[in-house]
Amino acid sequence: MLGSLGKKEAHLIALSDLDEAREAVRQALAGASAVEEPGLRAALGILDGFGGSDPRVRWVVRVLGEQGIDPRTHEVAAIKAVREALPGLGLAPAAALVKDAKQAV
Repeated sequence: MLGSLGKKEAHLIALSDLDEAREAVRQALAGASAVEEPGLRAALGILDGFGGSDPRVRWVVRVLGEQGIDPRTHEVAAIKAVREALPGLGLAPAAALVKDAKQAV
C-alpha cells in the first residue's frame, strides 16, 4: 500500500542519431560535386560540434534561451522554467540539469 503513495516523476530520455547523420553526410561527401562539397563539409563540422555535448543539456540551454533566462544569474527561475517545460520533472533532476547548463553557457 505504501508503494502507491510515491510521487511519479518524468524522466528525460535523450536519443541521438548523430553518428548516423555524420555517416550519411560523409557518404554524400564522398560522391559530392565541387559545388556540393563546401556545404557538406560545413554540415559535417556542425554535426561534429554536437558530438561532445549532452543532448539533455542542449535542450535545457535551448529552453532557457527561449525564455530569456540565464542560468548563471537566475538559477531559481531556470529550474522553474525547466520544470514547466517538462511537467512531472522533479526538483532535484531539474536542478541538476540547470547546474549542467550553467557550465555549458
